[in-house]
Amino acid sequence: MSQSVALTATPAEGAPQTHDSHGAHGHCHVHHLTLGSLFFTTDHKGIARQYLYSSFFFLALGGLMAMLMRWQLGFPNQPIPFIGKFIPEPFVVDGVISPSFFNMLVTMHATIMIFLVVMPILIGCFGNFIIPLSVGAPDMAFPLLNEFSYYVWFLSAAIMFCSLFVHGGGPNSGWTSYAPLSAVEAYNATKQGQSLWCLGIFFNGLASIMGAVNYITTAINMRAPGMTMFRLPLSVWALLITSILLLLAIPVLSAAGALLWFDLNAGTSFFIASRGGDPVLWQHLFWFFGHPEVYILILPAMGLVSEIMPVFARKPIFGYKAMIIALVSIAFLGFIVWGHHMFISGMSLFASAVFSATTMVIAVPSAIKVFNWMGTIWGGSIRFKSPMLFALGFVFSFMVGGFTGIAMAATPVDIFVHHTYYIVAHFHYVLFGGKYLWHVRRHLLLVP
Repeated sequence: MSQSVALTATPAEGAPQTHDSHGAHGHCHVHHLTLGSLFFTTDHKGIARQYLYSSFFFLALGGLMAMLMRWQLGFPNQPIPFIGKFIPEPFVVDGVISPSFFNMLVTMHATIMIFLVVMPILIGCFGNFIIPLSVGAPDMAFPLLNEFSYYVWFLSAAIMFCSLFVHGGGPNSGWTSYAPLSAVEAYNATKQGQSLWCLGIFFNGLASIMGAVNYITTAINMRAPGMTMFRLPLSVWALLITSILLLLAIPVLSAAGALLWFDLNAGTSFFIASRGGDPVLWQHLFWFFGHPEVYILILPAMGLVSEIMPVFARKPIFGYKAMIIALVSIAFLGFIVWGHHMFISGMSLFASAVFSATTMVIAVPSAIKVFNWMGTIWGGSIRFKSPMLFALGFVFSFMVGGFTGIAMAATPVDIFVHHTYYIVAHFHYVLFGGKYLWHVRRHLLLVP
């Protein structure tokens, strides 16, 4: 069975050898980082660093928001030292976080961590860095589009960040922005902040679509001679499937964000029941994106684990083709299970049963990957270096998230745990390990 666990592709036997001006005669040219290369470059490795460094700022901002939320939950109504010097009234009164500001923290923490940290690091950063090196391509298929997509993403990040400083503050309707909380200012929405959130989501989706087109084209059309699809490393397979998910799911959220913006600013009534709209329509649009988004966030990390484990177990990956089939199956099933987020929305018992069954089925390909990872390290000569420890920690964290997810697939259980911290814990168990897995290959990204 043909398989690959190497990061960099090697040309097939007999294929013509090519050399660039820096690599001829066996010399390795070191590119020194400059201010220009950090901000304006079409090199895929430079763009990967742009995504990484930009996300560091938002990682700190999102982490600070999480700390403020936890302080409020751990010490209710207790003043937070010095916070009044940085955050004015009415958001903080006598050092105590107001309810509206707490909701704002919840909304922006989740938005920042998903769209401005996890996606740009695991997809924008690793996708740009790994795909060309792994398939033997000199660069991405569309280098200028690649850099343009980064700046559109950065524009979306700037818009979302600015929403914190407008009149009324940022959006405070929760990270799912359910209507009518997000669509009617009298209920909960801060019109300016929520409108900027919608614009940020729209441009973020546009950047993701451009990046996905680039990744798909590069992985399929720019492979080295002799590198068939079933010789691709699993990290490239994971990023390729993630890109397909992006193309299919992200436009739905971008369209929903545009419709919500029109409701807030143009007098339309897509989601406002009092004017003939349907708030549940927002739930369908959001979760049709939202559940594939879970796999958009986790599949790149699964691809990295599938390459790290063989290296540090000194064995080939167990079940290479089975892993690919599992990845494809998850991508397909991810689009037909969104209704399990809406069991309490009043859907029929038949629809509830269908979504419950498909949700349980999606556990099968996830379990296949876990068993294949275990098969890879079984009997191997394991080296417990930092990358392997992170990878094993990811598998354990993902398993806990998976077990709790199976419980929620049962409608009678989900009805009672919905909107509780059980859901929050499940979500973070699934994503937390993958979110920080980029540590294991930081040397690929931080050295010139």
